[in-house]
Amino acid sequence: MKMEVVDGQQRLRTLLAYIDHASLPTYDAANDSFTVKRIHNAELSGKLFKNLDADQKHQILGYQISTHVFPATTSDGMVFRMFARLNSTGLSLNKQEIRNAEYHGAFKSLVYQLSFEWFDAFRSWGVYKNQAISRMDEAEAISEFLMLMKDGMKGKSQPRIDKFYEANDEKFDDEAILRSRFQSVLSAMDTTVGPKMEGSAFQRPALFFSLFGVLYSHMYGLPSRLVRKRGRPLPSSLAADFERTSKQIIDKKLTKEMQDAADKATADKARREVRHKFLIRSLRLEPNH
Repeated sequence: MKMEVVDGQQRLRTLLAYIDHASLPTYDAANDSFTVKRIHNAELSGKLFKNLDADQKHQILGYQISTHVFPATTSDGMVFRMFARLNSTGLSLNKQEIRNAEYHGAFKSLVYQLSFEWFDAFRSWGVYKNQAISRMDEAEAISEFLMLMKDGMKGKSQPRIDKFYEANDEKFDDEAILRSRFQSVLSAMDTTVGPKMEGSAFQRPALFFSLFGVLYSHMYGLPSRLVRKRGRPLPSSLAADFERTSKQIIDKKLTKEMQDAADKATADKARREVRHKFLIRSLRLEPNH
């Protein structure tokens, strides 16, 4: 039976490298070689494992490492959340991690519910890698998607996101409609261009945000009244237009203004609006009024 280590791989590798480096197929002496320092244990200082006496070897090999085994049914999403918490030593908390600790109400709950629901899709699309997910980058992005749907196009601002969390902590109006629309847009995205996402320009988070924005605009309107209505279907030509547009961006075949907005991928309102207008035209979408 094979088991996967969620946290502690580096420590286990150090132990294996010290006891029997031949057990590590990727052993690199420059990086993995290990001896005990005098400040930690004067008796073992500088000695290789093979040079220890039998009693010392027995003490090391007989040491019981404290572990917790998660059931096989534990989802990848839960594993990465736990890894983020366990592996935070030495890393400053980013803004989204601070929000996660500070808020416990309606908006925060919706963001993380959607994050768990769409975790596999984000990974399969390659928009947010494992490390980014462990630091809650996708949760911050979902926060902005919901803010976009509710307030329209704005520039990205950490204080603005903070204020939105605070204002909607006890009660989040339009939660049901926004949840439904969010799921409809990502479902339509997954069906039409999801298989073509890998290797595309839209794997970059800033361009993925713009892609979400134009698809939402086509399906529901941006801005639009938050009332229950069926989203307009995406055009059958979208997959081909998606590939063509991605190649234009990667090959730098755009106007100077649009290439600047695509390459710098900043989240200020002006560049977001440039990307939005370009993608509406290039993907042959129509804003829903």
